[in-house]
Amino acid sequence: MPLSADAELEQSTVVANNRMNRERRLRGYDHELGLDILGLLRAATARPVRWLDLCCGAAYALGEAAGLLGDEAEIVGVDLVDFFACPPDPPRLSLVTASVSTWRPDAPFDLITCVHGLHYVGDKLRLLTRAAGWLADDGLFAANFDVRGVRLRDGSPAGRRLTSALRSQGLEYDTRTRRIRCEGRRTLDLPYRYLGADDQAGPDYTGQPAVDSYYTLA
Repeated sequence: MPLSADAELEQSTVVANNRMNRERRLRGYDHELGLDILGLLRAATARPVRWLDLCCGAAYALGEAAGLLGDEAEIVGVDLVDFFACPPDPPRLSLVTASVSTWRPDAPFDLITCVHGLHYVGDKLRLLTRAAGWLADDGLFAANFDVRGVRLRDGSPAGRRLTSALRSQGLEYDTRTRRIRCEGRRTLDLPYRYLGADDQAGPDYTGQPAVDSYYTLA
């Protein structure tokens, strides 16, 4: 099976899916991630509190939070497609059109989220590793993550070996809800080497076409 490198993958219509996470508001984010985002941001000791949303879609939720929190928060949204529905208002709300695989922040964040975005990322494990390193010391990363979208060279699922590796590095993964969390900045060293991705894998548990990511054990 031919695998795509990330630069090629990002030209795919599957990756530029305009149905996933395009119009979710804060309540939808809370439901998908099992969080109270406004409560977390208001409870943070840092001021201004910093929230990064990867694969932010139209950024409705970010605009909603920026309006409610005002100068108490700095919010950044990053998405591959310039489909933002609300105007940016730096520094309270910055919206960036970029690949989450190459973009990097200039300061840590108290909260990092990714709502159904990892399904469309090629090197999913690298993005998990990078996001964990972008957290403040007491920050939180939360995302939807389907471990079945990670496969080995022969096409078999990475499965329990991967979930064990994630948990051994301090991440929490819930196989029922398909949510992953990281509390506090961490330097991850996962024993996998990325080979490429398949954007013809078909629908995942969301019912939308997704991307399978292929690795070999390092």
